Amino acid sequence: MVITPNGSTRKDPARLNATPRAVLLMITIRNIYWTQPTLRFSFAHSLLMRKQISPLGPLNLIRLFRDHLGMKEESVRCMQLKLSSTCAVLLVGLALLCGLSAVGFADDGSKPDPAGTATGDKTAAVDAAGNPFVVPEPTDKTAPDYAANKKAFDDYQAQAGKEPLAVKLADDVGHVRVATNFAWTLNTGYLVLFMQAGFALLTCGLVRKKNAAHLMMLNFAAYVFAFLAYYAVGYAFQFGAVAINAAPTNLGGIPTLNHFLIGSGQWGFVGGKGFFLVGPAYDSASNCLTLFEVVFMETAGYIIVGAICERISFWAFLLCELVIGAILYPISGCWAWGGGWLSQLGSTMNMGHGYVDFAGSTVVHAVGGFCAMALAIILGPRLGKYGPGGKIRVFPAHNIVYVVTGTFILLFGWMGFNPGSTLGATDLRISVVAVNTNLSAVAGSAAAMLIWYFLFGKPDITMACNGMLAGLVAITAPCAFVSPTSSVIIGLLAGCLVCGGVLFNERVLKVDDPCGAVSVHGYCGWLGAVCVGIFADGTYGSGWNGVGAASYLGRAGQGVTGLIHGDTKQFWCQLMGATLYAVWAFGGTFAVFWTVNKVKNMRVPAESEEEGLDVPEFGMPGYPEDAVVTPSY
Repeated sequence: MVITPNGSTRKDPARLNATPRAVLLMITIRNIYWTQPTLRFSFAHSLLMRKQISPLGPLNLIRLFRDHLGMKEESVRCMQLKLSSTCAVLLVGLALLCGLSAVGFADDGSKPDPAGTATGDKTAAVDAAGNPFVVPEPTDKTAPDYAANKKAFDDYQAQAGKEPLAVKLADDVGHVRVATNFAWTLNTGYLVLFMQAGFALLTCGLVRKKNAAHLMMLNFAAYVFAFLAYYAVGYAFQFGAVAINAAPTNLGGIPTLNHFLIGSGQWGFVGGKGFFLVGPAYDSASNCLTLFEVVFMETAGYIIVGAICERISFWAFLLCELVIGAILYPISGCWAWGGGWLSQLGSTMNMGHGYVDFAGSTVVHAVGGFCAMALAIILGPRLGKYGPGGKIRVFPAHNIVYVVTGTFILLFGWMGFNPGSTLGATDLRISVVAVNTNLSAVAGSAAAMLIWYFLFGKPDITMACNGMLAGLVAITAPCAFVSPTSSVIIGLLAGCLVCGGVLFNERVLKVDDPCGAVSVHGYCGWLGAVCVGIFADGTYGSGWNGVGAASYLGRAGQGVTGLIHGDTKQFWCQLMGATLYAVWAFGGTFAVFWTVNKVKNMRVPAESEEEGLDVPEFGMPGYPEDAVVTPSY
């Protein structure tokens, strides 16, 4: 406050200028409201009447202020945007509070090991079949095999007492085993990280030249902001209870992540430890898992770029990435990979081995694909995509070299994506996974290439590339559970589906998907998970999700088994789970961003879209040489 010459006081102009406009607006509303009784009575009457007709939410309250104060529509939209921003800040603050208080969970005896010196001991030493060196002491005296297990334990204790050096060597063997798996998991994670370059080149090459910088910026920003969201809350939501039902034994088990935020036991829905990677998550094994899993989450974040590019505003895209990294992907990821309820349906509902998705056909790709579909519908098609009478206008790719190079980079990165999901080089199934992945990729590409050749008279290189990606997406869930021949069949099915999906989206649904992301990742991701329930042959996955460790379907060592090999329950579980992932991703995304789009338009202005988004959105063209005028001499 400052004192005027006549002795009165007024607001300091310097402080007024420094006050946020939204605060000044609320102060003005307050002053008018309390100094005009008639207005106050009228507003209160409207408040009561409004409450009788429709729900009284924050936005309706703002509209009431507008009606009684004569506020302009622009001011109302400003208040709405500020209110939404404030809510977002409060949510982030709440998440921060959860993260900082995560250390305060009751101590259960498990301590994090940031240095890695205590991770991996004799309990991690196993033979090629997975039989442990250490024989655990049986606790259930009513079990029919208690006597045999007790004798085995006593014999182990007697031998350990006679040969303490062997026990010491077993400690070293266990540590080396875990260290080897650390190296494998981290290096395959780096391969998956390199897939970002492939996505960037692929999507950039498929769009028009005037949006090249726009595509590159979206791919770059996706990694930055989705990673921060996953670090803050996403990892905890996904893996905060992984030790309960899905402990990654190849990495030492991570026993400190053992609490569900929502649910418990075999009915967990959201993890509850590891916010901001502090406390129980500040552990060498946990950080190894974090690096590997965050690049999977980023893949889901990149997928949406291909469907919403060339018309989404930058602020809206960042919001999409934050939602994917913090909420959409981690929560559903917990259900299948974090020991959540969906993975436990084999034990709770006798549905095969529970829901199985080895490397993410649905957990990663279908979530990204159906999220992209919802966003593409909300944004609408690009200007000029559909002419009079719905006539389709094709926007050709501007750089085929980028498209092909990006596709081969993605194929290379997939050698980390699928084999790396064993989380261990000591699991020799990695060779089968690698071969299956490549076979499905080439089969998918061949199918798409030949279908386009048959339909339109000429093979399309962009569809051949999308066919390869479709084969890769479809084999991602079943790659560890099927034979090479089944992999070829899965790839062929995916190649056919991606062609039909692209035409169906463009001609029937009128969904404008510039890069075919919905068909490649959404439809083929769903197909891949269902294929587990059809083609899995039982040669791998004994004891998967805690089911059938001793025997399954009457056979010792029988793993995950599909329909054609005798397990109908697994098929129905896969069909249900894959469909649930599609509904979750599409429905959740549509609900959130339909609301956001109503508050503030997520699409760029028509003039900017017509010009190309490089300069209007980011201030620089992707190809500056096109704007250079060469003088004549």
